[in-house]
Amino acid sequence: MGKRFTFHAPDHVLEKFPEGFSGNSQNGVGEKQARRPKPLIWHMPGITPTVELREYVLENFFSIPELVKAFWEPDDGRGPEPNAKCSIKGQGTSEEWTQRIKDFALAHGADDVGITPVIPGEIFEGFSCPFPNLIVFAVKHDYELLAAAPSNPYDNTHAAELGTQYARAARVAAEIGNFIHDQGFDRELYLGPDAHAINFLPHAIAAGMGELGKHGSLIHPRFGSGFRLSAVATDMPLAFDEPLDFGADDFCSTCQVCFNECPPDAISNEKKVVRGVEKWSVDFDKCIPYFNETMGCGICIAVCPWTRPGVADNLVVKMARRRARQEEKDNAVANPNATVQDA
Repeated sequence: MGKRFTFHAPDHVLEKFPEGFSGNSQNGVGEKQARRPKPLIWHMPGITPTVELREYVLENFFSIPELVKAFWEPDDGRGPEPNAKCSIKGQGTSEEWTQRIKDFALAHGADDVGITPVIPGEIFEGFSCPFPNLIVFAVKHDYELLAAAPSNPYDNTHAAELGTQYARAARVAAEIGNFIHDQGFDRELYLGPDAHAINFLPHAIAAGMGELGKHGSLIHPRFGSGFRLSAVATDMPLAFDEPLDFGADDFCSTCQVCFNECPPDAISNEKKVVRGVEKWSVDFDKCIPYFNETMGCGICIAVCPWTRPGVADNLVVKMARRRARQEEKDNAVANPNATVQDA
């Protein structure tokens, strides 16, 4: 199957890039040495070098009333106002606090929760995180609304859905933040769509929320890529989750769906070295012009086989079976003279 069509970035977007600037270089594509990530388009003006490009993209969003409402004026707000921290700290082990936090988050709008230590190498340059532990949570998209992206990229339905879920994530974070304060601990909220100190994806992976997909987004074992992330940093003692390996990375190595469906050809079939780590990486310079023209695109996460309702669970089982068969073959090659009893 070939590409759906080829998109050529218009001059009115390209001229907003700083002269000689490449988002891929800013992201560290091709760099063999590890370093902290640098701010890019979604950080506030004065921090990112792409101020003019950021403002141009936001002006497009602000020109659509339903997007303004979805992103910045949700009917039920973005959660309760911050409360004062209790002067007496609650008692409990890290395991007990983790269970309480997860139960609370799931009862107040989160669809999944993971815990990780803050990763110093994944704090954006120029930022710091005041607390050692990070609560990462996901809120799931309405798939039918998300699916409007590939069916009609210039329809605003999918973009409004992104705003709706960012607002829901903000409400969840506010609830968690107040709960932490009620227990006598400190916290800092990190909300989308703007970027802050925390590089979300590496922390979400460390917190057991999924694997990085070819399309540059996280693949969750139940939601696929149809979800948004937010996080809360805290000094509350917490037990940490472990990264998941359920076969999504292996699946992406042969899957061609998002690669074929990406109009600006921003998705690669090969991993790249990014800040010293080999991983999937999307071409920023190709992606953002189309993102601007379509008010958020979202095609790659909508068409991802893992995102379709009811598919992810089956794929997890399928990939586990495939891995078991491969391990049997590898063992047979390594031990050709082994008897059944030896095996």
